[in-house]
Amino acid sequence: MRPASEHVLLVAEIVSSGSETTDRIVKLDQYARAGIPFYWRVELTATGIPVVYSYLLDSASRRYRDGEVFTGLVKATVPFPVEIDLSIPW
Repeated sequence: MRPASEHVLLVAEIVSSGSETTDRIVKLDQYARAGIPFYWRVELTATGIPVVYSYLLDSASRRYRDGEVFTGLVKATVPFPVEIDLSIPW
């Protein structure tokens, strides 16, 4: 059963080949319209280094604003304190 969008604080998508357009455009728009406050997209660069793109919802426009871009270490305080070392092999 899917949680109602008002109960979702953060959605994190890991982009795979073939889902780039869906994750970068379609889902970004759908999650914003659903009112989900935070969206993170994780992608691997051509060299295999993970990058996390974070987005924050502008509740008035129901569109995401660009947040921070993380490489190496994700250290965020919102939506909750978290540290993730991206240099550790998956």
